[in-house]
Amino acid sequence: MQFSIHALDAQRQIVALQLEAASEAAARSSARGRGLDVFSIAPARAGLRVRRAGAFPTMLFSAELRSLLEAGLNLVEALQTLAEKEPHGERQVVLSGLVRALHRGEAFSQALGAFPRHFSPLYVATMKASERTGSLREALGRFIDYQEELERVRKKVVSACIYPAILVVVGSLVLAFLMLYVVPRFARVYEETAGTLPFFSRLLLGFGSFVGEHGWLIALCLVSGIAGAILALSRPAARAWLNARLWRLPALGSRLKTYQLARLYRSAGMLLRAGIPALRALEMAQDLLAAQLRSRLVEARRSIEQGRPMSAALGSAGLATPVAARMMAVGERSGDMGRMFSEIARFHEDQVARELDWFTRAFEPVLMAVLGLAIGMVVVLMYMPIFELAGSIR
Repeated sequence: MQFSIHALDAQRQIVALQLEAASEAAARSSARGRGLDVFSIAPARAGLRVRRAGAFPTMLFSAELRSLLEAGLNLVEALQTLAEKEPHGERQVVLSGLVRALHRGEAFSQALGAFPRHFSPLYVATMKASERTGSLREALGRFIDYQEELERVRKKVVSACIYPAILVVVGSLVLAFLMLYVVPRFARVYEETAGTLPFFSRLLLGFGSFVGEHGWLIALCLVSGIAGAILALSRPAARAWLNARLWRLPALGSRLKTYQLARLYRSAGMLLRAGIPALRALEMAQDLLAAQLRSRLVEARRSIEQGRPMSAALGSAGLATPVAARMMAVGERSGDMGRMFSEIARFHEDQVARELDWFTRAFEPVLMAVLGLAIGMVVVLMYMPIFELAGSIR
């Protein structure tokens, strides 16, 4: 297996190479045997690799920066090394801007704050908190762990939705082909015997005749409807309206709320472990919540400012499940709310993943049955006159 490696040589210059090895550990060991200090290793991908010049991978930047700091480079040297690795593009612009800001005497968090499109307020705040304690590597590690957990949940949600989405798309295309292409042609065949056809067959073939006569108009309406839906969903007001309707569904709304609370706990836990005060951490995590929950978080923060325990304040605002409230109470007694928030987040993320897995296992057979039944009914209604004719001949 091929591995792509970035490392520092004996002259502290960055080098890139590919090695054949049985595993990542073997590739890393082989590179170290050549006197290289590895700070980035990943499986080499075959074929062309398309990279967006404008994208700045914050996760990769954090991982490589931490590796270089652990290798003994100071912050400026590490950023210069990463800048030299990117000869052009927006990544090089950002990295060079960070280096120039540090040379001007600015703090690392201040330099990051000059690029809000690439570094979120959570990221900047975490780095700023690390400047007080001098634990930049630990802060980068916390952010990497935070992103990996979010990515783990996102991948579970996406993977659970892929197969049902494929079924819906393929089934819809087959139905569209039958209704818009096959049925109109059958309708022309049965034009002379339309009065003797079964009722539902007459309805289906009548629809086919209408489609055959107004095909371009129907296609124009379909394209306009799809374009209108895409345009509407691109507007924040339309997305907020749709989100509000989804939250009102009893079964779906509670799951969406659990997922949102898990994001709140995960973000607040990372900020608390970075040394940020609880009220400030909740304020920064507020923008990650859906609009329906932000006002509740403001109410909970007011209660905490008045001296109420965090578990009671979040519970009374509807932002803590019974399990979360009990675990927060334990965290308040132990004084380690950061770690406890992370444990609560993991509990609820696993709960969401289990429920999503159960739903997809139950929904996929139902969806297949519905699509199969719809396609089968169309086919049977088209061929029913032929079946009746064969019966009368017999």
